[in-house]
Amino acid sequence: MASIDETRERLRAEMPAAQKWAYFDHAAMSPLPRPTADAFQKWLAEAVETGNPVWPDWVKSVESMRASAARMIGAHPDEIALIGNTTAGISLVAEGIDWRPGDNVVTLADEFPSNVYPWFNLADRGVETRRVKTDISGRLDIERLAEACDERTRVVTVSWIGFATGYRHDVQRIAQVTHEHGALMFLDAIQGLGTFPLDVNETGIDFLAADGHKWLLGPEGAGIAYIRREQLEKLRPLGVGWHSVMPGQDYTHIELNLRPSAARYEGGSQNNAGMLALGASLELLTGLGIESVAAAVLDITDRACERLTEIGAKIVSDRRPDHRGGEQRSGIVAFEMPGHDPMALKRHAMRQQVVFGCRAGRLRISPHAYNNEEDLDRLIEALTSFL
Repeated sequence: MASIDETRERLRAEMPAAQKWAYFDHAAMSPLPRPTADAFQKWLAEAVETGNPVWPDWVKSVESMRASAARMIGAHPDEIALIGNTTAGISLVAEGIDWRPGDNVVTLADEFPSNVYPWFNLADRGVETRRVKTDISGRLDIERLAEACDERTRVVTVSWIGFATGYRHDVQRIAQVTHEHGALMFLDAIQGLGTFPLDVNETGIDFLAADGHKWLLGPEGAGIAYIRREQLEKLRPLGVGWHSVMPGQDYTHIELNLRPSAARYEGGSQNNAGMLALGASLELLTGLGIESVAAAVLDITDRACERLTEIGAKIVSDRRPDHRGGEQRSGIVAFEMPGHDPMALKRHAMRQQVVFGCRAGRLRISPHAYNNEEDLDRLIEALTSFL
């Protein structure tokens, strides 16, 4: 495992945006690394200069990206579907289950809208969405989650890391409670995938989705969904097309012979450019080592909390270990500057080329592994010059 400094320097060398910006907004959207931009440019040159003859090479490279994504989460490539965004992955499950009136879904009250509206949309089928409250820091009382489940609970769906406060949930414990009630577990992994290790088999997750444009350092419109092999037949296939069946390129033989893999959900032509670019980002991150990336992210957020506290900030994110000794810190830190308008602070910092976000009426920073002490200096200077 590489040292924090080595990991930081190696990744920073691949992030052109770091030359101009002190960038603390990866929980919203990441600037692209150089290898990812190179993958885009290579695709564009081939598309302009050659066109269809190079298409089979793109397909091979996209399949390599699928395999890389599977390795990152401990899955098999056949359990990975390539999707356009996290919402699309959530909808595969929300619209795919054979719901019955009286069924329910259990989620959290502070979920991002993408993990709420697809479930609300089931109300006309008699499906109830139950939202379990968390505390101000996003901490979940697992017993409250268990109490919300009953014999008609079909799905428990949570974000791995809360978008507003950065609370990292105990995925394995939630999956255990979910399965004890005979339900299936869905994980919205967009705020953690790329920065923290995750093994879908160890944790017991049944379904997962994540777009690539945040911590995976990829482009918008390119993401992955995981569907556990054993659960594939429990979902009605959606968006079925030529790519959903075997053999997919025999256009004259029409037979609904669905692929025995998650790729059955990739009905038609794909965003090859985006998927190839995401593949370059995955290669970059796995080359650094996700454990090393995680260590660097936690190091910079810990130091950010210390320095923010020194200038009078109130840290809202809960950075303590949970009662089981588990890790709940993430790359997201929510804080308040009492008496000051967060949007005004954000605009002021932007003029100084310091980027962070505002969520739920608070300031939110979300540095990646390449952010360093110089970036922190610029953040603190931007805030104190406003104060």
